[in-house]
Amino acid sequence: MTNRKLIWLFLSLAVALMACNDDDSFSVSPSNLLTFSEDTIRFDTLFSTVPTATRTFWVYNKSGDGIRCSSVRLERGNQVGFRVNVDGIYLGQANGYQSSEIEVRNNDSIRVFVELTTPNNGQEKPLFVEDNLLFVLESGALQKVNLNGHSWDADIREEIVVDDYQVLASEKPLVVRKGIHVKESGVLVIEAGTKVYFHENAGILVDGQLMCKGTPEKNVVLRGDRLDNMFDYLPYDRVSGQWKGIHFSENSYSNVLEYTDIHSATDAIVCDSSHLYKFKLMLDGCIIHNCRGTGITAFSSQIYVKNTQVSNTLKDCVALYGGITNIIHCTLAQFYPFDAQRGAALLFSNHYLDKDYQLEHLYCANSLITGYADDVLMGSRGGDGVAFNYNFDHCIIRTPEMTEGLERMKNIVWEEPSDTISFGMKHFKEVDTEKLRYDFELAAVSAAINAGGTLDASHVQQVDRMGRRRDEKPDVGCYEYVQ
Repeated sequence: MTNRKLIWLFLSLAVALMACNDDDSFSVSPSNLLTFSEDTIRFDTLFSTVPTATRTFWVYNKSGDGIRCSSVRLERGNQVGFRVNVDGIYLGQANGYQSSEIEVRNNDSIRVFVELTTPNNGQEKPLFVEDNLLFVLESGALQKVNLNGHSWDADIREEIVVDDYQVLASEKPLVVRKGIHVKESGVLVIEAGTKVYFHENAGILVDGQLMCKGTPEKNVVLRGDRLDNMFDYLPYDRVSGQWKGIHFSENSYSNVLEYTDIHSATDAIVCDSSHLYKFKLMLDGCIIHNCRGTGITAFSSQIYVKNTQVSNTLKDCVALYGGITNIIHCTLAQFYPFDAQRGAALLFSNHYLDKDYQLEHLYCANSLITGYADDVLMGSRGGDGVAFNYNFDHCIIRTPEMTEGLERMKNIVWEEPSDTISFGMKHFKEVDTEKLRYDFELAAVSAAINAGGTLDASHVQQVDRMGRRRDEKPDVGCYEYVQ
């Protein structure tokens, strides 16, 4: 036999062997099984009729032989609302919510995509829903991945326009997709315990009047509408910039927000320049937390902020440009975790860009002003002849001790910037920068305990943000210390 014939013989044998390779064979042995990257796909809580984000998992074949599925199907068909795509094949009504075309070769894998849109369930509280994705192998073996979540009926509105007197009060969550507009002729009242969930880029524009009537036991909650997680440990609700926030226009006056929790917005509250001697906004017992912009921005407005926490904002927690402002028993805590170039805890100025604003009056008393940085208090003065009047009394401030203007700073505890243990984070019960959990109630070591002063009758706060009575030695900040 010539060398050329031998070569052709070997090539033919090689091709034959390749054709019979185990990669092309499929096992019917019950011991050969698939492996899943996840055995349970959880969607947490979702609003009924609103599609979820897509979750995925991998199916691996490490058995040593190819595996063919006689069927892959949703156990309950379309009764729950799960939608599944297996290796590019959609399990829908056209194929009876199943497929018999799924093969996984040895040492190969396929990807599965899962979404969920549940119908209304008629319950006030979230209802647990589940289904199983069944993999029936040709061997007869049955394997499954559990799919589950909690479905929550909500009152879903595209847009709310208020041009007269209107009350929002609901035990169910209210989801607003395009926003709320309170016209100049309108008054919107949001009752205690009501939760409003805003879609991305939605917010509240107030040309008229907004009244949030929360209580210590039943806060009004204004937040984003994403109920799922960015990561397993991180809900989107702890991520800033989920919705726009509240904008009070120049024609809006007499707004009152009581015990209102505003969090994960872009700019939580913005007040446009208004008539300076006409009351614009009062915040009492509120939380403003985790904003991608500012917590409170007020241009030449008369506002009163008491018993309120403003914390963790990319820009300033509170930014005041002119105006008349009282800040009483507040906690301004700048621990924004996503950017080292965060703003101040409190900024006050009599100018912004190229425009002057008369700072007629800023009075800050019994307030805790702290954060990560060495200096979280910023005062900026513009040109001569523009009012720049401020006074601080019985405050704890993380800033280098002032050498000028001390007549305006009375009974101040200056936090030592180099001390990051005794002050800053150590004031508070919890500052968890990994899981982004924060509890700004006072810890036992805080210098704020019993550090408050006696205020005149117009500013006395009998209770704290939690509704607890203050004692004869009030604590600095919005929380009274509790052992």
